[in-house]
Amino acid sequence: MAIVLLAEAFFIAALNWFLGVVVDRQDMSLAGLDPSVMATSSKIGGVVFGLYFALCALVAVLVAIRDRAPAGFGRVLLVSVAVVHGLLGAFAWGIVGWTAFLFLMVVLGLVVLLLMTYDRTEGQEEAGSGGAAGHGGDPRAEAEPNAVADAAAVPGSGTAAPPEKGEEPPQDSVPAQVTRPVTTTL
Repeated sequence: MAIVLLAEAFFIAALNWFLGVVVDRQDMSLAGLDPSVMATSSKIGGVVFGLYFALCALVAVLVAIRDRAPAGFGRVLLVSVAVVHGLLGAFAWGIVGWTAFLFLMVVLGLVVLLLMTYDRTEGQEEAGSGGAAGHGGDPRAEAEPNAVADAAAVPGSGTAAPPEKGEEPPQDSVPAQVTRPVTTTL
């Protein structure tokens, strides 16, 4: 992915630089614009877009090295480069042809794949749980994640162990609710 973006950065910069040189040497003008201004702006645009794609490639490399989803400015850069490739693909279909469109859509697919590959909720669950300490030190939290929530939901049950066979439940406990399936007829 990063290699494709780097190659694209070089190609865009070189193409715009070449077009700037052609405009300058041909002394062409568009609607009375100064040819030297057109040539300079083409070269500057090529360098800016080349650096933009190179920065996006750097973000892709950092995502691969860290093995984490991009966040913050890096995520914004990758989303923006996906939008740019979608727009360039639409223009390329009409101006250049289907091969350029196909290439741009493959790059767009790679960028979207990079953005969607990493599941952000997986990292948040690990950071949020904190093991047994995250559940108030209850040792049942690791074996039964819902045990603490169930005990807290039933008033008076606390963290007492369930009664053994043949024993009576404590008087202050509330009987468990039985859920029945709801049937409807039309």
